[in-house]
Amino acid sequence: MNAKTTTFLNSGLLEKYLLGNTTTAETELVESYVSKYPEVQNAYTTLQYNLEIVSKRNAVEAPRSVLSSILDTLDDKPVVTLNVTKKYKAWYKFSVAASVIAFMFAGTSYIFYHQNQRLNEENQVVVDEIFDLRSDIAANNKKLDNIMQQFKELNDPNTYKYIMQGNNRAKNLKTVAYINPKEKTSMIDVVSLPKLPENQCYQIWAELQGKMVSLGILTEADRQLKILPYTENALALNITIEPKGGNTVASLNNMVAEIDLK
Repeated sequence: MNAKTTTFLNSGLLEKYLLGNTTTAETELVESYVSKYPEVQNAYTTLQYNLEIVSKRNAVEAPRSVLSSILDTLDDKPVVTLNVTKKYKAWYKFSVAASVIAFMFAGTSYIFYHQNQRLNEENQVVVDEIFDLRSDIAANNKKLDNIMQQFKELNDPNTYKYIMQGNNRAKNLKTVAYINPKEKTSMIDVVSLPKLPENQCYQIWAELQGKMVSLGILTEADRQLKILPYTENALALNITIEPKGGNTVASLNNMVAEIDLK
């Protein structure tokens, strides 16, 4: 292939010719190249074949009644020699244009669809983050309210402070109880608890009219203020060592701390 034919094939005139978009001068130039140079003829044939494939893929089959009507009409008309090249040019032109538009529309729709999907996913992430943030804010506000309430109770002049220290069985045990008989509130602050075997626990009791009422189990996790059930007219508070999970009856022989409330 010489430089002349290479320049011609790269000019795009062959494609314009197949689509019927060339001027008279361009048409004459293309036809002369097609007839003169085999490589141009081969390129023309290949382009024509590709355009035909595209056109057929996008062609719409005409109703059979239309074809019958056309044939009936042609039987009554004289035969006229048609310019086949021009007919195919127009057909290719409209078919290719329709194909290009269809491809462009499909591509644009695909892009918009995925952009919309991505935006929906991003919006959902934002909504989830806002929901989590609101939940965190609500939880933090609740904690802050509890802290403020505890602070208020501790500073109430009607709140009494009782320090409970362990006996010889638990020398390092130390807790502080806060009881407000007016507001009927009771809290405990676990300062230190000696370690126990895994099958045992510390349990706190309120002594009331000759019986012991359980107020719950104490653990190292209770180093912050822990609310206890308020017991009206309690005479004392006791801490005992009980089986893991707590007991229904106080083991007074395992008492490690006691404080009178009267």
